[in-house]
Amino acid sequence: MSRSFSPKGKIVRRFGVNIFGNSKYDRLLEKRPTPPGPAKKHRPRVSEYGKQLAEKQKLRFAYGLTERQFRNTFIKAKKVAGITGENMLIMLESRIDNVVYRLGMAATRAMARQIVNHGHICVNGKKLDIASALVKTGDVITVRAKDASKKFIQDQIASNISREVPDWLSFSKVDLTGTVSRLPQRIDMQPVGDENLVVEFYSK
Repeated sequence: MSRSFSPKGKIVRRFGVNIFGNSKYDRLLEKRPTPPGPAKKHRPRVSEYGKQLAEKQKLRFAYGLTERQFRNTFIKAKKVAGITGENMLIMLESRIDNVVYRLGMAATRAMARQIVNHGHICVNGKKLDIASALVKTGDVITVRAKDASKKFIQDQIASNISREVPDWLSFSKVDLTGTVSRLPQRIDMQPVGDENLVVEFYSK
């Protein structure tokens, strides 16, 4: 399955949850809390499989991954020691495009992915243009030494000033430098989907 190009508003209404974080979707859900399509007073009852699928799709859409990318992340998480669901969330959060988003350098994860793909970001002094690359403890994320890159990122930071940088990251707005203080833990994350149901979905 390829990445979805459905309007994000419809995706949010389908799940009844603001999976993208933008405040405009909170307003949309207040105004139109029912799923898209023919008018319904209530959301239909969902089977156990349907619940598992919905939780998987919430996380997949939120992080902007294709079905293959998301499933591969689950497979890798399953091979690592520990709790599979938590490992999967840690891997999703540790992607460089998500880190750029968490640092406030981009308004959305989709924009963060584009920033990385276009070569605006360096990790430990080297350009990194692979959005799926995972960061490690101690990694230093900087903006390439180009005036256009720095100006764009500075504008984004000013626009996203209300977004808090998570505890596992640190960021200097002066020199546009972020550091991975440690890898995220489950307590640091508030995922839009239930990772345990995702594990159940893929474990059938």
